[in-house]
Amino acid sequence: MSEFAPYPSGLRLAGRHVLIVGGGHVAQRRIPGLIAVGADVHVVSPEVTPAIEGLAGGGEITWHERRYDEGDLDPAWYVIAVTDDREVNDAISAACEDRRIFCVRSDDATQGTAWTPAVGRHAGVTVAVLGNRDPRRSAGVRDEILTGLRDGSITARHHRDHTAGVTLIGGGPGDPELISVAGRKALMEADVVVADRLAPRELLDQIPADVELVDVAKLPRGRSAQQEEINRVIVDRALAGKRVVRFKGGDNFVFGRGFEEIIACREAGVPVQVIPGITSPVAVPGLVGIPVTHRGITHEFTVVSGHLPPGHPEGLVDYAALARMRGTVVVMMGVENAPAIAEALVAGGRSGSTPVAVVCDGSMPTERTVLATLGTLAERLVAESVRPPAIIVIGEVVRVAHPDSFVD
Repeated sequence: MSEFAPYPSGLRLAGRHVLIVGGGHVAQRRIPGLIAVGADVHVVSPEVTPAIEGLAGGGEITWHERRYDEGDLDPAWYVIAVTDDREVNDAISAACEDRRIFCVRSDDATQGTAWTPAVGRHAGVTVAVLGNRDPRRSAGVRDEILTGLRDGSITARHHRDHTAGVTLIGGGPGDPELISVAGRKALMEADVVVADRLAPRELLDQIPADVELVDVAKLPRGRSAQQEEINRVIVDRALAGKRVVRFKGGDNFVFGRGFEEIIACREAGVPVQVIPGITSPVAVPGLVGIPVTHRGITHEFTVVSGHLPPGHPEGLVDYAALARMRGTVVVMMGVENAPAIAEALVAGGRSGSTPVAVVCDGSMPTERTVLATLGTLAERLVAESVRPPAIIVIGEVVRVAHPDSFVD
């Protein structure tokens, strides 16, 4: 019989008695999946792992603290034999055969009447893979399918979500691999993509050919799609029955004007949702090995927008207060005003020897890090021809990451 392939079938085990004989790590791996489908799980074993004991203590399963007895099979719909005693497993599988109960064997799959597939779920779809008793292959195939379902590369086009509305997606710092799984999937399901300059551009080449792409790039000192026009575009397309994705770099709510777009959608009665992105002021320093916090060094970090210089009548940053704080300062959109910001921090009490790192093109192939201090920042920016986009990290965490560059 072993030459025949297994016949796949979906078991509905909610509320049904499932018996697991054995309380080791194999049982520990099997139990969560059974709980997730609502099975009434009973474990028979003199000893169990701490994790199984915790599940029993929490009332999620029933633990019978003793050895197996054939009567344990009476209420069972499904049995899993996972003891380390082959004779016990043989007795269980033989008794299950007599009672016509399907039984899984952990020690010898050929002696069982059922195999456990590699299982995964996404958006109402259950994927179960049986790789002819090769668990690594089964898990690998399952993971490839789930990845495709999650990122949108595997999709049933006629069954994708066509609900009209707007989804705001934060694309992360620029590397297309750093967008969230949910963000990538929503991008691939869009009818219209409204993208700005800092959204991961490689992903735009992967969207289906019938998707409308609206370029609202905001170039420094160049042509600019005003926010009001962006709001109008996303609302109008959604009201026309389209599924609209507003695709940004970083995160929608970290200096991204995302909430202005939410307000516009709400006022127009357009459904809107947010898929957060990895934000650059935390991710970009991390990618180059600079922690924004470090035990014993800083208990806070502050992210500020540097698009306006200190003292500007529309500026909202209190640089004097910022200078008095001891933690990390991360400046976004601040390359042009960085010299003035450094002067303001020094004037407020920060030492001119405070370490600074300027990370240019974070996460991109052209990424580079320029090191300086508050006192030398202005000249270093000129010497290294630093241009936007760049993240500026100010504080002792830079010294932590680059101790040899900042020797007292």
